Amino acid sequence: MPKLSATPASPQAEKRAVLLLAHGTPDSVEQIPEYLRNITSGRPMAEAVVEEIRHRYSLIGPSPLTRLSMEQARLLEGALGLPVYVGMRNWKPYIGEAVAKMRSDGVTAAVAICLAPQNSRTSVGLYRRAAFAEAGNRIALQFVDNWAGHPMLAQAFAERLLPIWLRASSEAGRAAPVIFTAHSVPCRTIQSHPVPGEAAAADSLPPDSYPEDAKRTAANVAALLAPSGLSPGGWFFAFQSQGMSGGPWIGPTVEETLTALASEGHHSVVLQPVGFLCDHVEILYDIDIGFRGFAAKLGLELTRAPSLNDSPLLIETLADLARQGLASLDATREALAVRSA
Repeated sequence: MPKLSATPASPQAEKRAVLLLAHGTPDSVEQIPEYLRNITSGRPMAEAVVEEIRHRYSLIGPSPLTRLSMEQARLLEGALGLPVYVGMRNWKPYIGEAVAKMRSDGVTAAVAICLAPQNSRTSVGLYRRAAFAEAGNRIALQFVDNWAGHPMLAQAFAERLLPIWLRASSEAGRAAPVIFTAHSVPCRTIQSHPVPGEAAAADSLPPDSYPEDAKRTAANVAALLAPSGLSPGGWFFAFQSQGMSGGPWIGPTVEETLTALASEGHHSVVLQPVGFLCDHVEILYDIDIGFRGFAAKLGLELTRAPSLNDSPLLIETLADLARQGLASLDATREALAVRSA
């Protein structure tokens, strides 16, 4: 049963809203040390790592993640006719600040949607706890934590990918291979363990579904390109942006996949990150600078499909999730009311 934070008002009296949740990004390179402390919960990070991240941000300029997330919220607000708030896990506006603003605005029921279609149990737990802790008993909150298989999400990605793939294939004189990507996570986070802060025996939970969910999104997008000639053997999946904090991270890596494709004689490759919904450092640096440069050294021309950003299909997807969430909220509260009567 979906977790609810409260049952504060009847549907007729309540004020409804949507809360979009994102990772967050600093506004300037000077803010990077504080931003990294937020990510690591205050644990120190090697100065060499801090300097490397400063360097990456200096090459792309200010990350557009916050601006684009706010634009997605504005478009979603127009589609729904409901107020839409944005809360970031690791930077301003923080999730707690966004929910506090909702409370002061009189919001009594809301749907929270993570702006990452595939979420590992650990990362979702952090978003969830922050939102519910601030909502308290004043906002009935419905949390959408995984929408990797939503059909309109696949359509949105396919719409961005198809023209890029057709052009690259035409220029190459053969079907260009496609690499779909999502952010890597530490191996320990997808093993069987409870969400931090939630009581559960370590052996009572199945393995985290994040890797399979990410690949499912990719498979759904690839299926939509099949009528245009993308074969089952013509696409691959890799995890990108492995961390610099040590310990094993899930793969295969993009670099390994590019190397394998080059060894097979390919000279052109198309990459689409299906784990991200808008441009930010993992796209503008990791892909556009890092992977593109790595591919060039292998004799590969790497082309990236544009990010979804303000895609109308993405906004339709978010609107559908919000409507489903509000309907589920009503159904759950009605069931609770019947049981308590």
